Amino acid sequence: MGKTLENQNRLLGYVRSFGTPRLIITGFVLLLFITAPIVGVDLTMQIGNVINRFSWNAVLVLALVPMIQSGCSLNFGIPLGILAGLLGGTLSIQLGFERFGVMGCFFAAILLATPFAVLAGGGYGWLLNKIKGGEMMIATYVGLSAIAFMCMMWLLLPYTSPTMVWGLSGEGLRTTISLDGFYGEALAGFLAIPIDPENGLYFPTGSILFFALLAFGIWAFFRSKTGTAMTAAGSNPQFARASGINVDRMRLLSVIMSTWLGAVGILVYQQGFGFMQLYMAPNNMTLPTVSAILIGGAAVKKASIPNVIIGTILYQSIVTMTPTVATAIIQTDISEVIRMIVSNGMILYALTRDMKGEGSR
Repeated sequence: MGKTLENQNRLLGYVRSFGTPRLIITGFVLLLFITAPIVGVDLTMQIGNVINRFSWNAVLVLALVPMIQSGCSLNFGIPLGILAGLLGGTLSIQLGFERFGVMGCFFAAILLATPFAVLAGGGYGWLLNKIKGGEMMIATYVGLSAIAFMCMMWLLLPYTSPTMVWGLSGEGLRTTISLDGFYGEALAGFLAIPIDPENGLYFPTGSILFFALLAFGIWAFFRSKTGTAMTAAGSNPQFARASGINVDRMRLLSVIMSTWLGAVGILVYQQGFGFMQLYMAPNNMTLPTVSAILIGGAAVKKASIPNVIIGTILYQSIVTMTPTVATAIIQTDISEVIRMIVSNGMILYALTRDMKGEGSR
């Protein structure tokens, strides 16, 4: 009897630590995977799609961790990093780095994006240090303003690559640019394992390994002296200052890290997706990215690598599987409508629930 009670308490402890909402979402995801073959959906294809979407989005979600840990709150200004990545990608194509192969073009894009990310992150971090307590609102305005500004710059910057500029006028960049022949599938095609070759489905080994490398780097950083100081600055700024930690400097460093990871993240997304999207497209990445890490169990001042992995898998599984399974059940193609309802519902859920209480358990 005593052992049974102990096992029950242990099970309840696991449930509390995982979080009831995440347990419900996980149960729903499992239900989708069980239902899929019953209603005639190719389960192998769906699992492959989830894995691929995870590999595209995981680095963008990882980019939120440094700012959350430093107390700068959720990074609604991640479009700054995305725009830096887009600048790096377009410059890599403009300067002809494809002559060094897809990997050379991809890593050239990262190198070219880095100075833009550092400069943008530095200015963004300076602003957040000046206006403490309202970081999420300020970050939202910064992100939207940067997107609007770059909508003009994409038309004015002197790009000449025929792959990117509008064909008739020769001025201004296209809305969507194909990466075929540049850095498309630079990582996804590296050591790719066939899942369903007839349908072009492969396990993106390179993308997963690249994410694992960045995740390990972030994990190791937060166990270093600087990373520990950054976490202390976020969890208790007064104690951190009393311990001799420069809180503003830690916050600034975290914003630069987050912005750079955002730049790298969008390049990883693009190489898997196969296209680069400009103008208002970066605005579509913010809320899903924030929602994923919240669903994974992050709090406003606490985030970890498991939060990134769990949240990205859960979010992408639901967004990918629900429309397909629902369409198969209803026998009517309303997948895009269902996708919008589910994705926006997940975003609304993540942004309105009490994440602080959830993450502190």
